[in-house]
Amino acid sequence: MSMNREGRPTQPATGNARTLDTFSGHKGLDHEEPLIFERGSRDKTGVDFAAPQPVKSRLGGLERTGEIGLPGLAEPEAIRHYVRLSRMNYAIDSGLYPLGSCTMKHNPRLNEKMARLAGFGDIHPLQPQATVPGAVALIELLGTYLKELTGMPAVAMSPKAGAHGELCGMLAIKAAHDAAGDAARRIVLVPESAHGTNPATAAFMGYTVKSIPAKADGTVAAQAVRAALGPDVAALMLTNPNTCGLFEPEIVEIAQAVHDAGAYFYCDGANFNAIVGKVRPGDLGIDAMHINLHKTFSTPHGGGGPGAGPVVLSERLAKFAPLPYVLVENGQARLVETMSDARANDAEPFGRLTAFHGQMGMFVRALSYMLSHGADGMRTASEDAVLNANYIRAGLRDVMSQPFGDQACMHEVLFDDKFLKDTGVTTLDFAKAMIDEGYHPMTMYFPLVVHGAMLIEPTESESKASLDSFIAVMRALVGAAKAGDVDRFTQAPRYTPRRRLDETKAAREPKLKWMPPAPKAVAE
Repeated sequence: MSMNREGRPTQPATGNARTLDTFSGHKGLDHEEPLIFERGSRDKTGVDFAAPQPVKSRLGGLERTGEIGLPGLAEPEAIRHYVRLSRMNYAIDSGLYPLGSCTMKHNPRLNEKMARLAGFGDIHPLQPQATVPGAVALIELLGTYLKELTGMPAVAMSPKAGAHGELCGMLAIKAAHDAAGDAARRIVLVPESAHGTNPATAAFMGYTVKSIPAKADGTVAAQAVRAALGPDVAALMLTNPNTCGLFEPEIVEIAQAVHDAGAYFYCDGANFNAIVGKVRPGDLGIDAMHINLHKTFSTPHGGGGPGAGPVVLSERLAKFAPLPYVLVENGQARLVETMSDARANDAEPFGRLTAFHGQMGMFVRALSYMLSHGADGMRTASEDAVLNANYIRAGLRDVMSQPFGDQACMHEVLFDDKFLKDTGVTTLDFAKAMIDEGYHPMTMYFPLVVHGAMLIEPTESESKASLDSFIAVMRALVGAAKAGDVDRFTQAPRYTPRRRLDETKAAREPKLKWMPPAPKAVAE
């Protein structure tokens, strides 16, 4: 049995109660929970309604003609179902969440309380502006702080996530080229180590993507960018700190080269959590950068949203910011919502990205985080994020391999799978074994420039004791892999509600809708 540094076993002993069969299928508080469609019945409901009076439809022939098909459950049954499901989820509130390049940090409960204040939580986007001056003022104040932290003169608040923000920034760049009569620029440069959304955004807009190789140390050379530039290049999309967990040391030279060629510099700001209060992207020559509020400023992350991806813009791009945007007149903030209003204020928005102003609840949470931390607190959070990542690097570098040598990292540390060579254990196997140890796996196989990549980001939320426990488990797993305990990895996870899936089949043949099982044939 493997033991950690504190002498405690890292796996249940043989004969543990979890291996026993029970009549119910439950194991203590771990319930064998069926799908809600299997629990409920479509021919019953927990509420009785009188038959409705006939009414004239106003749906223009679009009304439902079939049964709605929802299962009927009593309220306690429905609540129990979702509580039991929640026990099967891993969350930042249950343990360290080491996903690299995702910044799964603690969400302070103070922020949640602020977002639920009636003046913010109960308003509607269709209310007249005159009834929500406080909400508009909050959007303006948050935008002001984002401009101050980035050293940029303008901000678009409406994008609802990182990729949405990328689209916003690139549309502003396209609008600037079009306004200058430079529509022939149809190429976007993207480093090999970029987030996948960068080339996807450029391709979505009809641009041709040209890849820029990384140097041997995992960073981008200004000379490589300069060699790829030309009169047909519209922009460079670069992530800094990059997805290898490294700050780009030649970023100022890169920005200068891009500008000298008449192009724009888009920076992916997903990793802003590493440099808040330390570096202002505007001072580096960046023209546009999205900021993931759900990463850097602790608003909830995952589950499909709600995200928030405001975009800061340079002076050259400021007037192309999309509608709606906030304008301050005579000390009063208001939303500019029409093209005519914008043009009256010397702006040329490229259009509108979304119906309304963005994610109000996320704005409240992010501003609450900023105000409670202050400038020094946000700077310290960045320093602690970098310190924690380097602490993990120092604790594992003698047993795990680093693709770009033993160099200090930023907020995330990158390992490859060289240390697993000839063990019969893959990166995926290693990650599955982490689940048995009670940890969510780190980011796997990304960035793509590293074979068998394992990208770990502890964030600033974790204590030294938390990091020590994580390091001890990782070292124990490395030891088990090198000792030949292959089954421990290839059979993992063993202690989850469901065992390992055939992920290839699940991706190629997804089951997107529950269907009742076919009735079993009765023997005659």
